[in-house]
Amino acid sequence: MAKDKSADWKVEAKELRAKLAKLRKRLKEEPAPAAVAAPATAAKAPSPVSPLAPAGGFPALPVIGGVSFAAVEAGVRYKNRKDVMLVRLAPGTAIAGVFTRSSTRAACVLDCQAKLAIRAPATDQGAAIVVNSGNANAFTGANGQASVDRVTGAVAAALGVPAARIFSSSTGVIGEPLPDDRITAKIGELAEALREDAIEMAARAIMTTDTFPKGASAEIAGEGGPIRIAGIAKGSGMIAPDMATMLVYIFTDAAISAANLQKMLSRNVDATFNAITVDSDTSTSDALILAATGQSPAAPITTLRGKVARSFEAALRGVMMNLAHQVIRDGEGATKFVEIRVTGATDAADAHKVAMAIANSPLVKTAIAGEDPNWGRIVAAVGKSGAAADRDRLTIRFGDTLVAENGWRAPDYREEEGAAHMQGQELLIQVDLGLGKGAKTVWTCDLTHRYIDINADYRS
Repeated sequence: MAKDKSADWKVEAKELRAKLAKLRKRLKEEPAPAAVAAPATAAKAPSPVSPLAPAGGFPALPVIGGVSFAAVEAGVRYKNRKDVMLVRLAPGTAIAGVFTRSSTRAACVLDCQAKLAIRAPATDQGAAIVVNSGNANAFTGANGQASVDRVTGAVAAALGVPAARIFSSSTGVIGEPLPDDRITAKIGELAEALREDAIEMAARAIMTTDTFPKGASAEIAGEGGPIRIAGIAKGSGMIAPDMATMLVYIFTDAAISAANLQKMLSRNVDATFNAITVDSDTSTSDALILAATGQSPAAPITTLRGKVARSFEAALRGVMMNLAHQVIRDGEGATKFVEIRVTGATDAADAHKVAMAIANSPLVKTAIAGEDPNWGRIVAAVGKSGAAADRDRLTIRFGDTLVAENGWRAPDYREEEGAAHMQGQELLIQVDLGLGKGAKTVWTCDLTHRYIDINADYRS
């Protein structure tokens, strides 16, 4: 019998297609060689703005005396978008900061921490912050610090500011060498473009998967004049509390020492940036830097106990909370903004455990995405949290609707009531453990298929 050559051809073609598919996959996943930075890639079509974004777009932020901004396209990873920003701070500026405690912190984070630890004086030359998006300069070995030194050194030379007063941040892909030559080539252009009113441009330059730039401000009456605060942030995914989250830069014209500024910042982190979570993943690059230029006409804040100091701290906390909430509202793929209040815990630490167990539960978050009032998943999250809990003392509410109590579904609860609450964009889940006075409130968002879409091809 004659051999069927067409059948052989079909088999061979099938094998070739399989080999080609494997080759394409390998080429797509294989990182650039360590000695060669990944080339800039064209920016993808922007994602639709989050449905939870604040109405009105980027807010009108006040000019902060002694602060100027600039942003440029450097092609760190993307084309046709601004991806590096520079902030110049006036002489005498006090600086404070909090950073991720990740054991794989990026080189820029380690550099900032070291510079703040030595408490370099607020010199006559001032200070500066330089930030790039598209590449995190994390897990890049000794090359990471060398890149930081080259970038901060270039800024120091261009602005006439000591290198010890240049703070840098990087955000984006982990494990790829930072093409710092693309950044240093633009430092001169950045220095020439600095403007007091360019804060929105700076906010856009630090975005990665964000769908909108984030800004917030406040103003209080000081003794002798107003004191203003303005801040920007980036963050959408890889968001979980750990001494700070995302990248956040807050500026004020208050006259206050670096020590007092640091105290105010540190004691307000837990209730704001450490009380949000999108996906339970902490970045290698999280940084929050707070700068006070001292250029307000108001009298200096010399004590933390005075009336002005208390008003200033409350306003600072409000700006921090506003920015933290905007990050949740821009959570990757988010369609629901969720507040979780836990009360009645044995202490605050247990309340925090329960709140985060609920906020980080994929089962809870997907139920919220599907508008399913599956309160059994809340019960399961409480049980796995590691906090003290008693089934017969537990109370659960969706909004103001009592769902469960005394170890059982509430007698008057109706499923349609819970479902109606879940259909809103702003949700409230309340849990009372009935054991003590410990309380904690955290904020999260739902988990949708869009989150998978964004992160499945983040490096593509």
